Amino acid sequence: MRFLIVMLAYLGAMGLARADTLAVDTGRGVRAWTTTELLSRPDARDIRVPGDVSYHATRTYRAVPMKALLPGVPADAHLQFTARDGFAAEIPASLIIDGHGAHAWLAVEPDGAAWPPLGAGKPSAGPFYLVWIDPDKGPVGPEQWPYQIATIKVLPDPAKRFPAMRPDPRLGADAAPVRGFAVFQRHCMTCHTLNGQGDAKLGPDLNIPHSPTDYLRADMFRTLVRNPQNLRRWPQSKMPGFDTHVLSDRDLDDLEAYLKHMAGRKVQP
Repeated sequence: MRFLIVMLAYLGAMGLARADTLAVDTGRGVRAWTTTELLSRPDARDIRVPGDVSYHATRTYRAVPMKALLPGVPADAHLQFTARDGFAAEIPASLIIDGHGAHAWLAVEPDGAAWPPLGAGKPSAGPFYLVWIDPDKGPVGPEQWPYQIATIKVLPDPAKRFPAMRPDPRLGADAAPVRGFAVFQRHCMTCHTLNGQGDAKLGPDLNIPHSPTDYLRADMFRTLVRNPQNLRRWPQSKMPGFDTHVLSDRDLDDLEAYLKHMAGRKVQP
């Protein structure tokens, strides 16, 4: 027994006991991929990623084409990338399977060769990180670069999974709150729930007990979204700012309309 304990400690020190695993659930069963398996795939290659969203620099990774890990997944499916810290990125499969020129890659952190930390006191983006080449052709937003990925699942779209998030069904398809719900799905539900529904665990609920539109003036709401550090500042804050390249003024107007609308549709979880 003592010999076994000593050997496990030795292997751990040598980096051989590490078992980073990515679970991919395509709806036809779960496939668990280890770091070694992914790096050994014949389609793994070194890619250069200019303007990496998380590292704010050009980075080179050993990576696998993301769509190659999604066999049989239709373009109209919906994908959820869940990180170790509870961040849950919602990405339409069409963006990965046919990104109209934007190419998604799963970067894999090699055993024994950790990537740089994301900041002081922070871990790296590994072991698994969704990166993009030519993201502007998608277009792909910064919230669609999830890192420290633990699981990837094919799920129904959020409107079906979370009915308490939906605007009044009597609204027309081009109504501002309906458009704002689409903005919320792209940019907000990675970190926030609404009416107690959603899979994210990082940020507060945006309707219970109060919507930010209940207590913020319109200009302060826009400050919260554009540059949250100008409204509230604390060391553990993780909310990024959304500039006009990521979130247009019209999208921000629609998001505000959605949140105001949902403030009148509160559902206690």
